[in-house]
Amino acid sequence: MSKTLFLFFLLASCFFATAQDSLQTVIAERGDGIYSLLRKNGVNPTKFYNAFIDVNKNSLLEEEFLKIGQSYFIPDTTESNKTAKVNLEAVRKYPIFGKEFAQVDSLSNKLSGTIYYLVSGHGGPDPGAVENYNGELIAEDEYAYDITLRLARELISHGAEVFLIIKDENDGIRDDRVLELDTDEVTYPNKEIPLNQLARLKQRVEAVNELYKKNLGKYQRLIVTHVDSRSKGTNIDVFFYHHEKSKNGKRLAESIHQTFLKKYIKFQPNRGYQGTFEDRSGLYMVKETLPAMAYIEVGNIRNKKDQRRILDPDNRQALAKWISEGAILDYESSKSFE
Repeated sequence: MSKTLFLFFLLASCFFATAQDSLQTVIAERGDGIYSLLRKNGVNPTKFYNAFIDVNKNSLLEEEFLKIGQSYFIPDTTESNKTAKVNLEAVRKYPIFGKEFAQVDSLSNKLSGTIYYLVSGHGGPDPGAVENYNGELIAEDEYAYDITLRLARELISHGAEVFLIIKDENDGIRDDRVLELDTDEVTYPNKEIPLNQLARLKQRVEAVNELYKKNLGKYQRLIVTHVDSRSKGTNIDVFFYHHEKSKNGKRLAESIHQTFLKKYIKFQPNRGYQGTFEDRSGLYMVKETLPAMAYIEVGNIRNKKDQRRILDPDNRQALAKWISEGAILDYESSKSFE
């Protein structure tokens, strides 16, 4: 290594160390997640979540969890606040995400020109599997919807146009572990969800396909998010389905799967990741929808280990972020096939 190159690395290392030394540090306590830790220290978690990950990436546990007793850096908000004042046009508000999450900052234009249709499983008169958790009821549809809202927000922050096919105007993104059950979800644009299962599926398929036809010629993708409901003893990893005849759907599912695989290798190298991506063309939503799609199962709501993945709001945010990173990977790789 030349003296010049060595000096560059030395200066870069010193700058990084100095930059980190100037940051406030806090120690994670029992019950802390990234959101709660940032809030306690007066930092907007929706705005500085990614910055926190970047500055603490070597100190996080699997799935971006905090380690009790570990010191973490609080990201510097000064420079970001200056930029925000100058770049007000990059800030947009979406009431569907709830009061605390309505503001969506523009993080990049990586997904500019793309359209995503997001469908969360169940909803309306169908809560999906209902389980007792510490004396309170939890339901599949509420957690699938919360993850879907977080995913929508992530995609929008990178320039995508997003259609929520299933929506609830008064829920918003929630940072609670136990999400209250309700039945007032509707199907896009504002249709009451029918009780009959086949009618429900047909309704959301029609909503997606009508939008797809209106946007022919554009890059369009569909992501369906479900929470599984197997026997209580069954612990599952996040896994993905696609249509066997859809090359684009397969690439989308594989891109998200690869993103999860890399995250598990980084954050939990000794655990291993058993989640798969495979064709499941027999599923109604996979078979009948027109856009290339990925169908995602995020865990088993009846299983205690999987409940950690589903009930923790920080974890739901991590799931959404990883899915969005997979979507970005898919879009960027699709350009090489054009």
